[in-house]
Amino acid sequence: MAIGKNKRLSKRKGNKKKIIDPFTKKEWYDVKAPSMFTVRDIGKTLVTRTTGMKIASDALKGRVYECALADLNADENAFRKFKLVCEDVQGKYCYTNFHGMDLTRDKLCSLVRKWQTLIEAHVDVKTTDGYLLRIFCLGFTKRVSKQIKKAAYAKSSQVRAIRKKMVDIMTKEASTEDLKSFVNKLIPDSIGKDIEKECMDI
Repeated sequence: MAIGKNKRLSKRKGNKKKIIDPFTKKEWYDVKAPSMFTVRDIGKTLVTRTTGMKIASDALKGRVYECALADLNADENAFRKFKLVCEDVQGKYCYTNFHGMDLTRDKLCSLVRKWQTLIEAHVDVKTTDGYLLRIFCLGFTKRVSKQIKKAAYAKSSQVRAIRKKMVDIMTKEASTEDLKSFVNKLIPDSIGKDIEKECMDI
């Protein structure tokens, strides 16, 4: 149909939407790590400015940031990752709290090998200040010195005994401490060393 015949088709002017850069409505906030870490400045985060009913601080609260322990404590290993959750916003600063700890995938894959037994344990524990934590533990058998046999497997009774020891130590360490003290134990991996020492004679 020709445009000249139909008057409605010719009225197509001025209905193009103006393109606005979304970054003009954003603002930057500094993310602060908890006091148990030596490096307090993690980085920056972006959020839409407060407009009407949408408040910027509400959008920031609950955000989870993942950092390597080497970035938080300059002399520590890079394969341990800490998750930090934003709990409070004051001015242009987001204050975070401990949210979780994990190992990087490449480290985890390098630990799991053939000719050894993998022992896993997990436990739900409440800290003295009311935080409920789920703690996981991985253990591996290793060959003793002067061993000729290729494999270093554990019997199922030994696996059960080691798992029980793991659960007991994790429960004892977490239930008698508050969250801050517990994280301070996680940083140098003192709980893992305690479990290793206790399970040596099994």
